[in-house]
Amino acid sequence: MGFDALDKMTAFLHCKMGRRCLRLYRQARIDGPDGTKSLLVQPLTFMNRSGAIVHHFIPKHYQVEDLIVICDNLDLPAGTIRIRKGGSSAGHNGLKSLIERLDSSDFIRIYVGIGRPGKGSTVVEHVLGVPHDPIEREALDEGILQAAQAALELCRGKTIEEVSRVYNKRNGSR
Repeated sequence: MGFDALDKMTAFLHCKMGRRCLRLYRQARIDGPDGTKSLLVQPLTFMNRSGAIVHHFIPKHYQVEDLIVICDNLDLPAGTIRIRKGGSSAGHNGLKSLIERLDSSDFIRIYVGIGRPGKGSTVVEHVLGVPHDPIEREALDEGILQAAQAALELCRGKTIEEVSRVYNKRNGSR
């Protein structure tokens, strides 16, 4: 999920995820128009071990509060996004790994809804699979695009309150 959003972000920015570091992650550095610098990181680990790479960045170059994580959420309808800061892992193993490694949950999460699996499908199949229903796939693609745009706005200096107000509100119109 986060991979698709990072692909969209790098497309907006006309840059590529490059440099594989220790086979654990890929990264791209971006400079904002106001002089802010951001680092896009794509873990190459299993999702459940997402936290294994954070020591390369936090606290060396960034703080926990600087971290923006884009992840899936089974409890939101496909394509719906929710932005919030802090909280528990809510059973999401990737978030659990990050929280354990950081010893903090005080980072921003952009959740992209994938909905619950249909009858006859397991959670693992649903999370790792691609929706076969074209309407669900379109909603998911739109959610990924919105997540990428929201993350870029945060990287460019907008507050979480400003971004949440815009993007969480968009979901209400569905």
